[in-house]
Amino acid sequence: MTSYTAEFDDIPGTRVFTAERAKKGYELNQFCMSLMKEANRERFKADERAYLDETKMSEEQKRAVLDRDYNTMIDLGGQIYFLAKIFATDGLSYLQAVSTMTGMPTDEYQQMMISGGRSPEGWRSIKDGN
Repeated sequence: MTSYTAEFDDIPGTRVFTAERAKKGYELNQFCMSLMKEANRERFKADERAYLDETKMSEEQKRAVLDRDYNTMIDLGGQIYFLAKIFATDGLSYLQAVSTMTGMPTDEYQQMMISGGRSPEGWRSIKDGN
């Protein structure tokens, strides 16, 4: 990771998809792409653990998928457009899934976004605590 991209990790709630994350998340993202095929979605829904165990994903990545912890999946190299295959398989809209990443109910998240998103005021640096 370059010093420039490392600075993005200091912004609370921001995860930039870097080359390092792409490499780390390759197997996770390949799993997500496998869900584009109906037969694979059905196999996954029938026995998630067994399907995941057929992949080369790390145990930590598998646990994040099973827990539907999208923030952790992103930290582990998941790219949001690939992760969308998981929440689509679960029957969730993009809005519903992304709202879970904020800890906000879907209707509150939607209203926040309609109103222009989060305020730029407030906590701006993890390391500085402000």
